[in-house]
Amino acid sequence: LFPQHSGLYEYKVFGGLADCPPELCVDVYMDLDFRKQWDHYVKELCEETYDGEKVIYWEVKFPFPLSNRDYVYVRECREMEMDGRKIWVVLAQSVSVPQCPEKPGIIRVSSYKQSLVIESDGKAGSKVYMYYFDNPGGMIPSWLVNWAAKSGVPAFLKDIQKACHSYPKST
Repeated sequence: LFPQHSGLYEYKVFGGLADCPPELCVDVYMDLDFRKQWDHYVKELCEETYDGEKVIYWEVKFPFPLSNRDYVYVRECREMEMDGRKIWVVLAQSVSVPQCPEKPGIIRVSSYKQSLVIESDGKAGSKVYMYYFDNPGGMIPSWLVNWAAKSGVPAFLKDIQKACHSYPKST
């Protein structure tokens, strides 16, 4: 999808993690403390509760000479059953929270949306569907943002698969 007004792509990803069961994928994806260990782009990542709502703060390392970006967002995970199949759905979206003001030298990503669906592939692995959009702001040419997302999303699937293999809480 390419909305003309932003010049940035919205991404849909279909993939599979052949040897990672869906329960494990969801656990790894939702575990923020573990993500700090395997995601080398994480500078800071934490969850706080503001006015009864859990909010995630995430600062992402960007390569020099670009400024780091940060995200403030809410996320929810639901396990559902559909036609006898278990499906996990994770929804995330940026929010504005006065208790999380912008930091000097870091660009706030105020337009972020992600939907993730994980289910069994019928064997020992998972099928994954992801919709993703963010506008990183600043003076990054849209072609560079689109290239980074195009190469970064498949790399993310490989990284999460590797993280699943080393997850310390797996049963």
